[in-house]
Amino acid sequence: MIVAIDGPAGAGKSTVARALARELGFTYLDSGAMYRTVALLSLEDPGRTPAEIAGALDVVLGERVLLGARDVTEEIRAPQVSACASEVAADPAVRAALVERQRALMHTGDWVAEGRDIGTVVAPDAAVKVFLDASETARAQRRALETGDAPQAVLEAQRARDRRDRERTHSPLAPAAGAIVIDTTGLALEEVLARIGALVAARRLGE
Repeated sequence: MIVAIDGPAGAGKSTVARALARELGFTYLDSGAMYRTVALLSLEDPGRTPAEIAGALDVVLGERVLLGARDVTEEIRAPQVSACASEVAADPAVRAALVERQRALMHTGDWVAEGRDIGTVVAPDAAVKVFLDASETARAQRRALETGDAPQAVLEAQRARDRRDRERTHSPLAPAAGAIVIDTTGLALEEVLARIGALVAARRLGE
């Protein structure tokens, strides 16, 4: 079974997906970490195109993100990497390479996968599709708490990223057909998990 969790930055995807995977005993896939890793390498080696980097990407995902023997878990969350990740994600060659990797990973087993196009592109046949959202203020406040940056600066960067993600030609950010939209503004993690857990349980009963 695949549970697809999509949504904009700051909606709570990573926190919810990790906790849900632990609760269900599924494997967790953070697709965004792949794009962030490509962005990190693009910034470090501008002589290579993002598509070249994506095609040769050797990254291990989990609680820590490993690039060979290098732990890049914190590095890929830096503001400049986040901004670059949104830009490289608009490159169709990058998306094609990484989507292929993601589909191969989820070919067997049970997964909770989160990103911005899991339910629309990577796994459109996912058993459960959820689109998490929240007010832009709530999303910016959450990200500011994570990064330590000024909330207003985070809000402005977030607006620019939202615009790129929603308006890009390839795989724009949008709820997948059949996805359940959950507004996480003001909701505790346990409430969000309970709602998605109920969807998973209902799907299992219907199989």
